[in-house]
Amino acid sequence: MSDRSLTVGSSGSGWSEVAPGYFQLSVAGVNCFLIRRDDGLTLIDAGLPRTARVLGEVLTHLGARATDIDALVLTHGHFDHVGMARRIRGAGTPVLVHSRDADLARHPYRYRPAVPRVPYLLSHPGGIPIVGRMALNGALVVRGVEALGRVYHGHPVNAPGAPIALWTPGHTAGHCAYLFVDDGILLSGDALVTLDPYTGETGPQIVAQAATADGDEAMSALDVLADTSASLVLPGHGRAYADGVISAVAHARRRGVH
Repeated sequence: MSDRSLTVGSSGSGWSEVAPGYFQLSVAGVNCFLIRRDDGLTLIDAGLPRTARVLGEVLTHLGARATDIDALVLTHGHFDHVGMARRIRGAGTPVLVHSRDADLARHPYRYRPAVPRVPYLLSHPGGIPIVGRMALNGALVVRGVEALGRVYHGHPVNAPGAPIALWTPGHTAGHCAYLFVDDGILLSGDALVTLDPYTGETGPQIVAQAATADGDEAMSALDVLADTSASLVLPGHGRAYADGVISAVAHARRRGVH
């Protein structure tokens, strides 16, 4: 693990090399990850619109440009994970997603969670400041993206590092996590997080029903993650989890659907 801490300002943004070649970009509690491998650069998720500034900082650190990103791979199509996607695609980078989330990536607000979002937030006020920061960083003005539905469960993705796609539905119908097998690193997206933006609670868990389509299905999908035995989990929200995915899943199961 790198000893470079996240540099976080009033907007809650910054970046860190959380493992050699794995750069976490965090804005308002939303993460995406730039992975540098010998065969190129892969971006997992596209954060919020204002994540573009942080991405620029990381690329400058690497001596690279946006056009050097070889692939943008989405865990799912929610607005807080496709914020920069249209811009990156416009620079010539292919955008990939599971076919069951391709329509959501085009229309990232067009989904129905298990419970209504506003009443849930009012009953869980710990999430209100986080959601507010997300809004200030562009969460309300995200434009969708045309993504290629060429992500298949159990198969490597056509991107540098060839991560294995793991279909983990529940949060959305086409949600996928990605395993970099050689490194034992799992990018769990919103199938398993360590910060819930809708409650403010920390620790391994699934995302609240205010943003999850089917909580029971999301709990079942944890089995797929545990089967990887990954040593490091990089979630879509919250800090990296270095005690292994089996421990993380056990914590999430104890917490349950919320």
